Amino acid sequence: MPAAARRQQSASPTQDFTLRGYHRFDAPVDPAAAAGLLARIRATRAFDGSLFLSEADFDADPHYTGVNPRPGRNLLEALEAELGFVERDPAIVAGLTELLGDGYETLNKKVVCGVPASAVPGWLKARITDNPVNNLGAYVQPDYRDITYFYGIDFHQDLIDFRNRDADFVTLYVYLHPVGAHDAPLYLLEESHRLGGTMFPHDLSRDGEHWLYRDRRGGQVRARQIMLVGGAGSTAMWHACTLHGTQPDAADNARLSLRYLFAKRPGARGGLDAVNASLAGPTRLPATRIDLDATGAARIKANSVNRA
Repeated sequence: MPAAARRQQSASPTQDFTLRGYHRFDAPVDPAAAAGLLARIRATRAFDGSLFLSEADFDADPHYTGVNPRPGRNLLEALEAELGFVERDPAIVAGLTELLGDGYETLNKKVVCGVPASAVPGWLKARITDNPVNNLGAYVQPDYRDITYFYGIDFHQDLIDFRNRDADFVTLYVYLHPVGAHDAPLYLLEESHRLGGTMFPHDLSRDGEHWLYRDRRGGQVRARQIMLVGGAGSTAMWHACTLHGTQPDAADNARLSLRYLFAKRPGARGGLDAVNASLAGPTRLPATRIDLDATGAARIKANSVNRA
């Protein structure tokens, strides 16, 4: 392994968040436990075209909001006993405690599915091509909305879902099976967090292996594109202002992962405080996106990550 890669892996979470906006854990969480959880998830449904409403059924009563997992409709509630390999992993606990302080809280956790192209009905592909956020929950059978389904999502900050909330939380992502270049891997834009919170869709232009990212306030960053690939149990976490996204899943199988949001407890102190103090822009936004109409449907056709 090159020396530069070894140095990056050995950096602490606070150092990595300050310099890069994300941290990759040196070792995966228990791959066998990840495989066991994956089998339980796959046993709950077929990840194919049967997930979706027909075009006629959707058009008869379209709903774009309230279609994501929520308390009482979240597959992980039935699998809680099997999540200790993540939530009690010593390296993850230590990393989260370093950033967030003692007694950090679980803000959200869910299964995320990158839906393979072969499973998306033709009528739906025609509607969603080049949408910046292809969250497919609106088109999924109601009984299956205990998972979040994506068919690509443009570069965004996780602050997008939290108007008027400080960036006092981090995202933790766990691949439950090997993820390569054709399995809808996540792309991160290194150092993009430095500009703080900005409105989605973001101002991005490709510059070789980098992206020129502008905050519309006069600031800009030349951000290196990082593709997150790895084996079962590979785990990374990132800042709420770090831009990340994924292309549509070109493989035949669904990409299944765990996505957690962990937040600071009120009054706690951790490395994230220093990270946020170093940012050039705000850590709280009164509005986070302009891509949706009043019903929650996409009203903008634009997608940067498809050029990644």
